[in-house]
Amino acid sequence: MSRARGALDTDSLLKLVLVLVVVWLALEVLEAFVGALAAVLGIARPFIGLVVVALIVLWLLDEI
Repeated sequence: MSRARGALDTDSLLKLVLVLVVVWLALEVLEAFVGALAAVLGIARPFIGLVVVALIVLWLLDEI
């Protein structure tokens, strides 16, 4: 009874690692952008959250 271990090619594994690193870097950049935006907006963050929630509720109720 033989098992197919290591059936993943090296090229496929490297592509997978490359995709994961790109996703990780994109998340880091997004986090930095959101952090900078939050610092600029300061006190307005809760109000922006309320506006987003209101827009989502209106969209779900087909009012938009």
